[in-house]
Amino acid sequence: MKVLPFKIPKPQNEAFVFQVDKEIAFYDKLHQHEEIQISYIVSGEGSLIIGDTINHYRSGDIMVIDGNLPHVFKSDYTEKESHMLSLFFTKDSFGTAFFQLPEMQELKPFFKRCKHGFKATSKQKAIHDIFLSIEHTSKLKQFIGLVEILKIASSCTYSSLSSFVYNRAYTNNEGERMRNVIEYTLKHYKKPIDLDTISEVANMTKNAFCKYFKKRTNKTYIQFLNDIRIEHASKLLQTNNDLSIAEIAELSGFNNISNFNRQFKSIKKMNPSQIKKLQN
Repeated sequence: MKVLPFKIPKPQNEAFVFQVDKEIAFYDKLHQHEEIQISYIVSGEGSLIIGDTINHYRSGDIMVIDGNLPHVFKSDYTEKESHMLSLFFTKDSFGTAFFQLPEMQELKPFFKRCKHGFKATSKQKAIHDIFLSIEHTSKLKQFIGLVEILKIASSCTYSSLSSFVYNRAYTNNEGERMRNVIEYTLKHYKKPIDLDTISEVANMTKNAFCKYFKKRTNKTYIQFLNDIRIEHASKLLQTNNDLSIAEIAELSGFNNISNFNRQFKSIKKMNPSQIKKLQN
């Protein structure tokens, strides 16, 4: 399994991988791999950054990530264990013509949907049941289960995980550079981050970095930073009734309540106060 910039172990003679992740937190480094990934979040929650978009994931979610699509799972640290079951495969895993067979045409929607990544929004239980039934079984039964999951995922309702995907696989240098930028951002977004600082993290001039980041994410760095901050604020608004909106704004990296309200409305299409009221 060729993975950038880290490798997921896979025996050379296996066409696909069934993987179990049970950790305090999922692997939280930006990475990509040539395999398509279908994952069932058994337990745990957090954010999934993929393409140009920050998504919230929680227990029960079914996430599909296309091959060579850079992504990172950022788990929320809780007392609960993060547990994920995943299948990895490529379109050529079973021969270059396998998915072109007439019998496989029913699966075409799956491959079209997965280009930007997607989350299943219906028929999740059917997919959960298959994942759980094949966890401790033979490779043949896992293969049959994979095809069944592809069939269900081709007809379920879904939401895309990203609206923009950089159309080339990252090189090792690009992967490491973007990884450093995203790691730094996820670690420090609650504090001020200016373009001079993040350009130094990327080891580029400010102008070069701005062009580089925009080309690969279709967003300016400041837009990306605001997305992360607003996603964090949205979680606090939904889970912590003791904090005021001004306190949540400050805890999310905004030192100006007017700017916070403006950014929140622009990204979430609702005011922070509306989100807070929904939880009461």
